Amino acid sequence: MNVKTMKKERVPKNRQRAQGDLAPEYRFDYTRSRPNRFARQVAKNAVVVVLDPDVAAVFRDPKRVNSLLRATIAALKRPGSRRAG
Repeated sequence: MNVKTMKKERVPKNRQRAQGDLAPEYRFDYTRSRPNRFARQVAKNAVVVVLDPDVAAVFRDPKRVNSLLRATIAALKRPGSRRAG
């Protein structure tokens, strides 16, 4: 059985990519980009969390989610209450 070894093709120095350059298949076409349509809805200091579909079905707006989370935090801070962990 005759096994050939594969050699890497040498790329001339003038064709080598700089370290930070992306390969052509990874280049992003900025002409097709669009602004984030949700960016205006998020406050500057807000944290965005993705909810699972079943949870999102119950909590339709941030006020309800925040209300429940604040109640949970308050319950965890009470003396004598068990802390989740």
